Amino acid sequence: MTREEALNSVKANVENENLIKHMLATEAIMWALAKRLGEDEGEWGLTGLLHDIDMELTQGDMHTHSKLGADLARELRANEAVVHAILCHNEAHGIPRETKLDKALFCADPLTGLITAAALVRPDKKLASLEAKSVIKKFKQKGFAAGANRQQITQCSEIGIEFDQFIELGLMAMQAIAAELGL
Repeated sequence: MTREEALNSVKANVENENLIKHMLATEAIMWALAKRLGEDEGEWGLTGLLHDIDMELTQGDMHTHSKLGADLARELRANEAVVHAILCHNEAHGIPRETKLDKALFCADPLTGLITAAALVRPDKKLASLEAKSVIKKFKQKGFAAGANRQQITQCSEIGIEFDQFIELGLMAMQAIAAELGL
């Protein structure tokens, strides 16, 4: 599977532009994590790109979300590591996260929402002016971006990255594709 095939499938299955941007942001963070950890950047990036491909198809039903996504990834010829990471990123299934890839997707997924929300409250609404320390400050405000699961984000320690470094890496990854994200 190529990135182009994956992106075409995302666009064929997802109409919501913000959801597509979330998946692009997750791809960027996963790619940066892979580079940092010496893992396969293409595989990790595709995992981030495809992880929510079924969200609209399942109408947000968390009992079916990611099961269909895993099947769609398999149809695209994704390897089983990618399929498993997509499947287990949804806690509703109770499937253990076993590999670094599984754990990385789990903690990267909510980070995109936190960073996006932190950018949107800035006067210029841009990632370029956002600093990691501001994201960390917003992280500590429980009511801010309440949908960004803090417990998931802090599980970055399970892949060997300290929290502050994880926030900085995620922010830099998203800043690199800010034009695609409209931020």
